[in-house]
Amino acid sequence: MALSIQFISQPSSGVKNMLAQRLGPHGKKIFAEDGFEYSAVGLVQGKLVDMICAADIAEKAASVDVFDLRGLCPQHITMIGIFGDVSAVKASLDAIKNADSLK
Repeated sequence: MALSIQFISQPSSGVKNMLAQRLGPHGKKIFAEDGFEYSAVGLVQGKLVDMICAADIAEKAASVDVFDLRGLCPQHITMIGIFGDVSAVKASLDAIKNADSLK
């Protein structure tokens, strides 16, 4: 299964609310903190094993925060959100796209 990757620059308040609702308890706590700011979000969807690897690649590639975005999928597909400034999120997504372990 191939990864599905999307990039959102300057997410709207509605999108920010949607993302906040899909975070687990740890992510919701961080999102609620004063100081947690981001200007872009990268969304990566695929198998759980690939998402854990993608999260590691993203965090090593740039200064970003990565969270599991919860959903209801009977096919065991999951999604991560990569939050940070525009250039950091783009660098993380590029690193994921170019990772041999995810091809």
